[in-house]
Parts: sequence; structure tokens; C-alpha cells
Amino acid sequence: MRFIRLMFVVLLAILLIAVALANRDMVTLNAFPANFGQYLGGTWSLNLPLFLVIFLAIAFGVVIGFVWEWLREAHIRRESRQRASQVAQLEREVSHLRDNHAGPRDDVLAIVDRPRSAPQGTGNPPRPIASPSPAPGTTLPSQPVR
Repeated sequence: MRFIRLMFVVLLAILLIAVALANRDMVTLNAFPANFGQYLGGTWSLNLPLFLVIFLAIAFGVVIGFVWEWLREAHIRRESRQRASQVAQLEREVSHLRDNHAGPRDDVLAIVDRPRSAPQGTGNPPRPIASPSPAPGTTLPSQPVR
């Protein structure tokens, strides 16, 4: 992909240099038609090489196109900002609800769910409430009973 991009840039540079060399003659660029500029004071005309006029016209067209698209897509950017703020508000609300409703609703459940702490001075770590293995006698038999 880099090679293709490099080849495109090289070909574009060769084309632009060829256009510049072929259009080196000086032309007069008037800002207003038929001596209208004299009423505003000043000459309002420039003598430039033709290739420079062509390149400036292309650059001006590109800038106008970018501005036009930016203005045309303003409502899309506004809606995106509004939706982003709505998403942030909903995420805050969900976080708030999780904080408020994450704890047990009953005092008895709060006592049962609270991890037991070892008596002071024994140095034993707190014992977990549930063990990873099932209690004896609670597993199903592996062979069907006849």
C-alpha cells in the first residue's frame, strides 16, 4: 500500500511540474471586470504565471469544498455530541444504581454475607463462607441406582 501511495505522489508531482513548465507565461488576473476596480481605489489586478493561477484556483476550490462539507455535516456533529452526553448521563445513572442497590436488602442477609474475621491475635486469615467443593452427601451418584 505504501508503494502505491508513493507512486501516486510521484506521478502527481511529475504531472504538476509538467503543467507548471508548460504554462509559464505571465497573465493578468483582474479581481473586478472592466475597470470596476478603479471606483474602489487601487488597481485590483495581478500579473502571475498561468500555472500559479491554475494551482491557486484548485487550492481555493478544495478549501471551499472542505468548508461546505463541514457546514453541511454540522447537524451530525451536534447530534453526536448530544448522544455522547446522553450516554455519559446513562452510564452515571447505572453506576449510581449499582452503588445503591448492590448491597443486600435485608439486615440478616448482610450478616450472613459478611465474611467472618478471625479472633484478634490468632493470626489466622479469615475463613471463606463457601468452599469450592460441594458438601459431602450433596452430590449425585455417578452410577444410576437400580
